[in-house]
Amino acid sequence: MPGPTSPLNRLVADIGGTNTRLALYDPSRNELRSMRTYLNRDYTEFEDIILSWLDNLAEPHPTLCCLAVAAPPFDDRVTMLNINWSFSLRDVAARCGFEQLQCINDFEANAYALPHLAKSALKVIYQGTVSGGGKLATVGPGTGLGGATLHWAGGAARANASEPGYMSLSPATDLELQLFRHLLPQGEVYAELLVSGPGLQRLYQALGTIQGQETLPLSPEEISARAQRGECPLCRLTLDTFCALLGSICGDFVLANGAYGGLYLAGGFLYGMVDFLQASSFVERFQAKGKMQMHLSEVPLYVIVSEKTGLIGAAHAPFSPNRVFDDAPKSAAQEAANREF
Repeated sequence: MPGPTSPLNRLVADIGGTNTRLALYDPSRNELRSMRTYLNRDYTEFEDIILSWLDNLAEPHPTLCCLAVAAPPFDDRVTMLNINWSFSLRDVAARCGFEQLQCINDFEANAYALPHLAKSALKVIYQGTVSGGGKLATVGPGTGLGGATLHWAGGAARANASEPGYMSLSPATDLELQLFRHLLPQGEVYAELLVSGPGLQRLYQALGTIQGQETLPLSPEEISARAQRGECPLCRLTLDTFCALLGSICGDFVLANGAYGGLYLAGGFLYGMVDFLQASSFVERFQAKGKMQMHLSEVPLYVIVSEKTGLIGAAHAPFSPNRVFDDAPKSAAQEAANREF
C-alpha cells in the first residue's frame, strides 16, 4: 500500500457479527485514536473495511495489525459463524500492507483488556470477597455468546478463548421445564439458542406460545426496553428468564475453568440493563451450584460498560510467533518453527 508507514503503531480491530470497530493504537502514548465503527452488512468483504479505514487515516499507516474476531478456532482461514464472511489472514496482510498481522478470538481480546480497564468501565453487580490474583473469566451475549479466561504465567497475562454459547442448558424452574419441552422437538437446546440477542427474541416468542399470549416482531433492544419500563409483562418475564439462564451458564463457565478471580460480563446488549440484571435472579442462579455455592459466593461480578474493550484487548495482546501472518511467503523451516512454538 503506498504512502508512509509506522513500524510501532498497530491497527486494532474488534470484529463482531453485526459491527466492526477499528482504531490505531499508539504504544508510546498508550492511546487509541482514529476510532471508527462500521456496519458489517454494508460490506461484502471484511478487507474492504480495513482499506476504507486506511484510506481515511490522516497519519502514516501502521505495519502491525491485531484483529479480534468473533469466530471459532482458526489458522490462516477465518470463517465467522454469525455473518457470511470467510477470509485468509495472509491475504489480508498482503492486500493491506501489514508486515505482521495477528488474529485472536474477540473474547480472547476482552480477556486481555481486563487488567487495563478503567474503574469507570466497570459496574459492580456483586461485590464478592476475592481480593485479586486468581484466574478471571469474561462472558457476553451479543449476536452469539462468547467467553474467555485470563491467567498469569511467568508474570505475563495469558488469555484462552472458548465457546460457551454451545454449552448445554438445563431447566431450573417449572417455567423453564415447560420452555425446554416446547423447544426440544425443534433440536438441541444450547446456551446461545436462548442467551444471546437473537436468543432473547426466540425466548420471547417461545414464552408467548407457552403462555398463550400474542407476540410482536420486537427486536432484542425493544424487548429489553419494554421489560425495564414495565410496559409489557411478557417482555418482563422474557428478560427475567434470560437473566436467570445467563446466571446459570456463567456459574457453569466459572466452575469449568476454575476462574474464581472474577466474572466480567461483556457486550453492548447489557449496557442499558445493569440495574435490571442486578435486581434479577442472575446472582442467585450464578451461585446456585450445590456444594460449590460457597466458593461462587466469593466471586465478584461485573458488567463492562465500555465499547472499547475489544480494541483495548487487541492493543495489549502479545504477538505470538505461531499466530502471526505477513505478506511475505514463509519457508518450510519457518512454518515448522512456528508450529513448534
